[in-house]
Amino acid sequence: MVPALPLQEPAWLREFKAFIMRGSVVDLAVGIVIGAAFTTVVTSLVEDIINPFIGLLVGGMDFSNYFVVLSGERQASLEATRASGAAVIGIGKFVNTIIKFLIVSFAIFWVVKLFSKLRLNEIGKAPPVATPTEKLLAEIRDELRQQRAT
Repeated sequence: MVPALPLQEPAWLREFKAFIMRGSVVDLAVGIVIGAAFTTVVTSLVEDIINPFIGLLVGGMDFSNYFVVLSGERQASLEATRASGAAVIGIGKFVNTIIKFLIVSFAIFWVVKLFSKLRLNEIGKAPPVATPTEKLLAEIRDELRQQRAT
């Protein structure tokens, strides 16, 4: 009977497992999923609520469909014009993207501000307790200062 060869897990695989199981990676993954969901909400807000108001202000047209044809033939919509091979500047889509970016960055600003405030409140409640090693090092530091002063 041939003894089974012991299979060893590669070191890089162990490191990768440890990396994946760290809390910060899991938090990052959750943040990405929530961010993607939030982005779809913001997209709907811009396209379904904000754009109609902008379109009303500029004469009742679909603002997201506002574009300038550089070369080629203009079609009924931006997508159709691009599909025909024309060179197009999608001004409306670009402005929509800027609006989405501003909304998302504004929301992130308030979330970060809230977490910073919570962290400051958390830090202010309980002062850190010095470990025995830190106490000993502080005593050594104080003695060295006294020796230098004399």
